[in-house]
Amino acid sequence: MTSDQRLRQSRLVFYEDDISKIDKILSEFLRLSGAKCALLVDKEGHLVTKQGEVKTLNMDTISALVAGSFAATKEMAKLLGEEHFSALFHQGERDNIQLSLVGDRTLLTILFDDRTTVGMVRLYANEACKKLVNIFDESERRMKEEGPRELDLGKGYGNSAKDKLDNLFQ
Repeated sequence: MTSDQRLRQSRLVFYEDDISKIDKILSEFLRLSGAKCALLVDKEGHLVTKQGEVKTLNMDTISALVAGSFAATKEMAKLLGEEHFSALFHQGERDNIQLSLVGDRTLLTILFDDRTTVGMVRLYANEACKKLVNIFDESERRMKEEGPRELDLGKGYGNSAKDKLDNLFQ
């Protein structure tokens, strides 16, 4: 199998209905746990979706750092004879972050403060992770059965784009 084929098979594909289901799970998690913010980040450091108080945060930077932190911790786990650690916890003076591995390709990143406890976050994060894995499995099954969906860019998009290119290069 070529590396291009492996990349296509391993890449994450989420459609609008998948993201809606994921956002609903994250919102419910926040309500139950009392956490401030929940991000779903792929292991390459790309933000998939987010819910909660995120106004002042640079999501691209946090997503990249989360992925890097998890990758470094995975290497530490290997040195200790583990395949990986499924959860990481960083405690600060005001804010805390918990990272939970969801399936094998995404990280549930939870930001919380003293309005809740680590125990509440972990309890509800475990439940959210199980629900997210079910969505991922369903999406993957659908991709295998139906193949990738066609992008619906609306009627006339192709002609409009062609006309603009024609005008540009005339």
